[in-house]
Amino acid sequence: MTLQVAIVGSGPSGFYAADALLRLGDARIDLIERLPTPFGLIRGGVAPDHQSTKRVSRSFEKTALATPIAYFGNVEIGRDLTMEELRGLYDVVILAVGAPRDRPLDIPGADKAGVIGSAAFVGWYNGHPDFHDLDPSLDSERVVVIGNGNVALDIARVLVKTPEEMAVSDISEQAGQAIAASPIREVVLLGRRGPVEAKFSQKELREMGSLAAARPLVDPADLEQPIPPRLSERARRVAERNLAILSDFAQKGSAAEAESRPKRVVFRFFAQPVEVAGGAQVSGLLCERTRVLDGRVEGTGERITLDCGLVIPAIGYRSIRIPGVPYDAARGRFRNRDGRIAEGLYCVGWCKRGPVGVIGTSKADGEEAALAIRKDFTNGAGGGKPGRDGLESLLRGRETRWVDYEQWAVIDKAEQAAAAPGAPRRKFVTVADMLALLEDGARNAYLARD
Repeated sequence: MTLQVAIVGSGPSGFYAADALLRLGDARIDLIERLPTPFGLIRGGVAPDHQSTKRVSRSFEKTALATPIAYFGNVEIGRDLTMEELRGLYDVVILAVGAPRDRPLDIPGADKAGVIGSAAFVGWYNGHPDFHDLDPSLDSERVVVIGNGNVALDIARVLVKTPEEMAVSDISEQAGQAIAASPIREVVLLGRRGPVEAKFSQKELREMGSLAAARPLVDPADLEQPIPPRLSERARRVAERNLAILSDFAQKGSAAEAESRPKRVVFRFFAQPVEVAGGAQVSGLLCERTRVLDGRVEGTGERITLDCGLVIPAIGYRSIRIPGVPYDAARGRFRNRDGRIAEGLYCVGWCKRGPVGVIGTSKADGEEAALAIRKDFTNGAGGGKPGRDGLESLLRGRETRWVDYEQWAVIDKAEQAAAAPGAPRRKFVTVADMLALLEDGARNAYLARD
């Protein structure tokens, strides 16, 4: 009998799991997404000026259009149906919900206005409906981003790029205008450890040296940190390449550079946040100099205050709890063993292993889940639940307005049609606006466009 499979989440990990299941056997697969729009992190997390990275969605498009697959956008577990109901409808449920919430910054003053986690801030400039009304205060010459990974680089780059550089991106119109009008002149990237331990990818780090109006600054003394022998050969090569790029940055901090590129991205290693200063609003960040001994970070007692009006912690993410699903609060993910949570319930991607790796890392999770499902449902096991027919019946009974893949294509087409010259799209940033477009009159008008 055909296996009835529901995948909750339509980001990369969900699509990779769907693709793996398609290749392994007889399964009818439904992608369930709480937003009308698919692609998850590709749409709402990848930097808007990294359009080449977003092109992976083209392969997901082919998967979505496969005959055994249906898309149910604007359907949320906990709002429109419970996890218990979903598991009653399907033989297999795969959770691919990612880790969409910020890991909190656990220092005094972190609750002040002007401390905004990277998930929220990135969501805001990417036009994610959850954060369209964030309205961060950008009225400051200096912004501090806490973290030494690619997300921190993305935020810094977006904040100092010129409007001309961002014209070919899909940054939300609101965010693009706010950043262009801001007085921001310096973004500090703060890291507790040294450049050897930084998690920057070589391509993203090198990109910081080719910005039109901003130059990267590095203290040469920070580059004297030796590469520890405990590193693997691969990690050693990454560290060596990053050190070479950072050394190049350190050598180019000339007066001529300052005149031609007045904005700055300052790499401040060996510094940890201690307290957020200010009243109700951030006015600065108190930091302590650190050193790394035997792989451990130690404070030196030397403290400095960085005046700033915005602090953006980019220190990690966590998954959201789902009632009825065991949750590991310490790690911010679902409890699982090799992707298995319970009988018929699996997880893939960041909600399985935490927020590590790049987009393609989730492909292995999909393969592993498909193999586990094939093993768990042999000898005719499964195939007796209503699946899609039952889901549609339940949603109709509750008058839930879901968005299918054809209707997502209408939204997609409208966004592209509304784009400024050179830009790939102008995003809808609220669910209400997306659903309004799909009302019969507007929908037919957009379908008629070529």
